Amino acid sequence: MTVDTAVEKIMTRSVITCNAETDVGEVAKLIWENDVSSIPVTEQGKVIGMVTDYDLISRQTEFDGPIYLPFIDVYFQVPGTGNPEQLRRILATTARELMSYPVVTLHPEDSVQDAATIMYERRINAIPVVDAESKQLIGIVTRADIVQMIAIEEARYLAEQAGE
Repeated sequence: MTVDTAVEKIMTRSVITCNAETDVGEVAKLIWENDVSSIPVTEQGKVIGMVTDYDLISRQTEFDGPIYLPFIDVYFQVPGTGNPEQLRRILATTARELMSYPVVTLHPEDSVQDAATIMYERRINAIPVVDAESKQLIGIVTRADIVQMIAIEEARYLAEQAGE
């Protein structure tokens, strides 16, 4: 295999998913019990978001709330205070409220190099693979899948070199 290999050759086909109304605690349990770093959130088989271990961990970090100043009868948020994205995650009770979106997806014929480039540039661990026509989830490609492919290729190359 090479980087030109289609992602369908290395993707995981049995994907652990949740729906938008899945409780955050259940999502954490799914991630932990299945030893995955992220779970696609689906509606009718289509990916609408991803919940990652980072999303869950962000709920446990320190948070500096926004500061509001009154002016006459209106309150204004002081620029540079608070982080609305972190607040959204802290208050989340369902996958919909916690998930990251929009989601980058791949098609089965996209290359492993495409997947690796997206993962590297966006610093993400997994990319759902969807059918090009129906947009239905058919698999997921993770960093671990790519690392496994590299390990197999390197072992094959070393074996060929030793055989010469």
